[in-house]
Amino acid sequence: MMPLTLANTGEELMIRKVGGSPEVRQHLETLGFVAGGTVQLISEIGGNVIVNVKESRIAISREMAGKIMVQASAD
Repeated sequence: MMPLTLANTGEELMIRKVGGSPEVRQHLETLGFVAGGTVQLISEIGGNVIVNVKESRIAISREMAGKIMVQASAD
């Protein structure tokens, strides 16, 4: 398991855990970052990461991405 910030671009990953304060977790879950879901890192631009989650492209800060723990889908 690793934070989303360490993922390789284009890799499809399984979300294992969403951390942070209750407010941060709720915000990320509202965006579609839920345990058991998949996420794909598209790119990193100016301190933000762009990901595909639930068929949507979303930009989040590196700080927020660091709270999303993922692992390779094949594992």
